Amino acid sequence: MNLFVAKLSSSTTDDDLQELFSKHGEVTSAKVIIDRETGNSKGFGFVEMADEGEGQAAIEALNDSELDGNQIVVKKANPRNENRSGGGQRRDGSQSRGGYQRRDDRRGGGGGRDDNRGRSGGGGYGGGGGGNRW
Repeated sequence: MNLFVAKLSSSTTDDDLQELFSKHGEVTSAKVIIDRETGNSKGFGFVEMADEGEGQAAIEALNDSELDGNQIVVKKANPRNENRSGGGQRRDGSQSRGGYQRRDDRRGGGGGRDDNRGRSGGGGYGGGGGGNRW
């Protein structure tokens, strides 16, 4: 069972997760996700437990518990392909295209839309304005 662990302290390591979760069963992997650019923790990670029952027991025991001074969140992780943007099948069976939508206009970026409250959405890739264009 793959578990998602959030609200981790910046000092929490893979070994810390391994040690904590191994009290509740066999841990096959434990990984804190690190930002590639900064080398700092992103504040979440994943723990793979060998047995579904042990994984569920770990969720019940560790969700809202304290680790390294932070109250952590532990829940069953979504399958990897559901966590990624880039398209896929929607619930209604149709296909989504995913990714960003590029607008080929002189302003350079995607425009937003007027939300009927006088505010416009942000620009897409490349900046650009939003709202009504008159």
